[in-house]
Amino acid sequence: MIIGERKPLKEIMEMVAECNNVIIAGCGTCVAVCLAGGEKQVRVIASALRLARKLQGKPIKVTEITVERQCEKEFIEEIKTLIPNHDAIISLACGIGVQTLTQHYPHTITYPGLNTTFIGAPAQHGVWMETCRSCGDCILDLTGGLCPIARCSKSLLNGPCGGSKNEKCEVNQDIDCVWQLIYKRLKQLNKLHLMREIMPARARGEKDNGIPRKIIREDAML
Repeated sequence: MIIGERKPLKEIMEMVAECNNVIIAGCGTCVAVCLAGGEKQVRVIASALRLARKLQGKPIKVTEITVERQCEKEFIEEIKTLIPNHDAIISLACGIGVQTLTQHYPHTITYPGLNTTFIGAPAQHGVWMETCRSCGDCILDLTGGLCPIARCSKSLLNGPCGGSKNEKCEVNQDIDCVWQLIYKRLKQLNKLHLMREIMPARARGEKDNGIPRKIIREDAML
């Protein structure tokens, strides 16, 4: 899932310094799961913004709403009726949600309330780890389902660097050496021969050339 972190309240206040009426729009999927942009976080940020502006002597009206997904136009339709009476939208979604609101409501500015950080998964309660770089050329079939591009500090493709100690990464002792994990996993599966496969250096080709990527599923367009 997409992981996000809330921007500092000071930064959010600077964005809406000239606004008198704003919408704070939460997203009920990824950022809600990582406790950054769900319904509860909308309430918290709305209350903090109201209080901070009151202390400044510049009260602000804040409307709270949380939709299931901000990245799909069908779900942001319910925001449409609120827009005429507001100066701006503060989106508590990933950057995709911010841009979707911008595209569909171009006459009202949408500000990001979160910093989109990475694609990851929960490691334990309250902790999320990056596990995928969305590189467009998945090699998990060769690495036992563990991604060295995202989880190796050096993104090495052909085995460990040799600098790990006690199975920990030499760059960051707080994380496991993913190549050690890959070795154990492949050994468990009786597939150690896959480690002899030489993976070519990744080129910035058509899958990662700086141009926004797009996937077209013709069967889904029928």
